Amino acid sequence: MHRSAPRLARILACAAVPVMLVVAGCSSSSDSDSKKDSGSDSSSATSQGGQKPAAVEPAKYAKLPEPCKAISAKTIANLVPKTKTKSGTAGKSSDTTSRGSCSWNGLDDNGIKGSQYRWLDVSFLRYESEQSLGVSGKKRAEDNYAKEVAGAQATEGAKKVRTSPASGVGEAATAVGYELTKTGEDFTYATIVTRVDNVVITLTYNGTGYAGAKSPSSSELMEGAVAAAKEAVTSVGTANK
Repeated sequence: MHRSAPRLARILACAAVPVMLVVAGCSSSSDSDSKKDSGSDSSSATSQGGQKPAAVEPAKYAKLPEPCKAISAKTIANLVPKTKTKSGTAGKSSDTTSRGSCSWNGLDDNGIKGSQYRWLDVSFLRYESEQSLGVSGKKRAEDNYAKEVAGAQATEGAKKVRTSPASGVGEAATAVGYELTKTGEDFTYATIVTRVDNVVITLTYNGTGYAGAKSPSSSELMEGAVAAAKEAVTSVGTANK
């Protein structure tokens, strides 16, 4: 087959220049074809494998309650006699819409009859839906609820760890009880981890007796923890009305 004069002249001109220039200038037509093919492949990949994830439902709760107001003053007075700071001590948070906590403690000193010490704390974690990942706030809360339960069960130094469902508290709740020795005293702990849609609440109530006073029973502390946790759950709904 005979080549046309212009095309033959172009080939001869390319042969006369360095190899790198040939690559740069004389293969432009093939590069152009390659780019066309590559572009069509990319477009196909975008249409087939680059689809956006399906939309997920928005998080149900957009706010958290004020942690130190989540449990009534009456309940605090009942669970933590002689409360040091009745209004509670708020934990530090860089994002109060996503996390918050508060604690109360008190020592009921009865002189030679001994003393009773109590500590109560509550924390809230709120999860947003992640549209880019296709994960709802509720699903994220479910996953982290399980992690909070596991964390309570694995408390360092805990003895006689007991786990059971906590009925009537939120949409899902687990009670974790254990004993822990600190500052030379045996403390009894009751922890409730509960979830309401996209919010996870962890409440811990503990105490001990000093100077010969009898320490609180695990059932007594767990009963108090459940009552306080129910109020914390209600506070979430109230904050979002």
